[in-house]
Amino acid sequence: MPAIFLKLRKIEPVYNFVYSVFMFICKVLLVADILITSWIVLARYITVIPAPNWGEELILTLMSYMAVLSASLAIKRNAHIRMTAFDRYLPEKVIITLDLIADIAVLILAVIMLVTGWQYAAGLGSKGTYISMPWLSKFWQYFPIPFAGLAMIFFEVERVVIDIERYFGRKEEA
Repeated sequence: MPAIFLKLRKIEPVYNFVYSVFMFICKVLLVADILITSWIVLARYITVIPAPNWGEELILTLMSYMAVLSASLAIKRNAHIRMTAFDRYLPEKVIITLDLIADIAVLILAVIMLVTGWQYAAGLGSKGTYISMPWLSKFWQYFPIPFAGLAMIFFEVERVVIDIERYFGRKEEA
């Protein structure tokens, strides 16, 4: 195995740490989403509980963060939907090459998400505010896309390295 792969393997703990940070963020967002949703539902049926007027907008924003961040986490685990019906009929090098092409395509998408998403968040998002929270910029509504793009780039680089390693004979770990 080329020496470059041995050097790249040394930063694997960094990838695992970043994965755990993003997983923690998703868990916190999910708990916040559940608590705010429960508060709103209880407030509808129990009149002594005041309903937050900002709740629904915040729930939608938190859900958008969770959706795109969890998709980036799936890249790390190689858990995205893929077509494998022909894998048993194709040579292993062809399958690895197709995986590499797919990972490069997702990496390009991630770069587009980062660049274009940032343009929208910093441009259009910074010009508006939430209806129920006029003190909060709509930047935060658009920010999940570039944030997830950054996470996807980080995890896709690792996937590309793994694909190249597989091409040269290293078996992928589960």
